[in-house]
Amino acid sequence: MPLPLIEEESQLLAMPENAYMNEAQLDFFRRRLLVEQAGLEAALEETRRTIVDSRGVGDEADLAANEETLRLLLRQADRETRLLRKVAGTLKRLDEGDYGFCEETGAPIGLRRLLLRPTATLCLEAKQRQEQREHHYAKRHSA
Repeated sequence: MPLPLIEEESQLLAMPENAYMNEAQLDFFRRRLLVEQAGLEAALEETRRTIVDSRGVGDEADLAANEETLRLLLRQADRETRLLRKVAGTLKRLDEGDYGFCEETGAPIGLRRLLLRPTATLCLEAKQRQEQREHHYAKRHSA
């Protein structure tokens, strides 16, 4: 019987630094990503079914409410689709042996960060630099 997720996470965090992205860690993240992928696929299918089933009937108020619901469902489907692509890309990185290492610097992303966000592609420092650039860009273009 597999260990509960929290116990498995504790075991991963207890491993020495030189064991980073060993077989046990890679297997853990692969399983976690596959579970997330399956959940997203199921949620996306349900969202699509709801969109198809939400044909507009009724008076103007009903149609307006239905329109708003449809708009929210489309936004949800878009988010789920983008996250599904991100998970698929992460699984590809795992297959290629690049998982767990920063795309920008090549440094380890770190287990704690990956446990919080398994699809992370940047180490904390690179992510902070990216956010600073985005903030600076947004600030310059909103003025």
